[in-house]
Amino acid sequence: MAEQIPPQVQNQLVRFQEQQEQYKALILRKQQFEMEAKEVDKALQESKNLADDAVIYKSVGILLFRSDKAKIVTELTEKKEELDLRVKTIERQEQRLKQQLEELRKTIMEQVSLSGKGPSSG
Repeated sequence: MAEQIPPQVQNQLVRFQEQQEQYKALILRKQQFEMEAKEVDKALQESKNLADDAVIYKSVGILLFRSDKAKIVTELTEKKEELDLRVKTIERQEQRLKQQLEELRKTIMEQVSLSGKGPSSG
């Protein structure tokens, strides 16, 4: 009744599952970077709206340090650009991995359907 799955297909199924886990981890990292980018963007917008002589404190660990607006705006802008770049890089990885998953899925389905056909089929 239950047929044995060929070793080659078993290996491909394991690879498929591993790639699915990589894909999920990649999506999670992307979401984290996107959330951080939104927070940085909000802080950047708030900083730009402040007067040039406004007192701004920067958090470093558990300490707060006084800083000037121009320096904070520069740091936040650089951080936002870095995060946007990371998100774009992950999106490229995501697309590549998604394509690999689809190709592997097709290969597995073809092999399963071929192994399901016995000599009496046809």
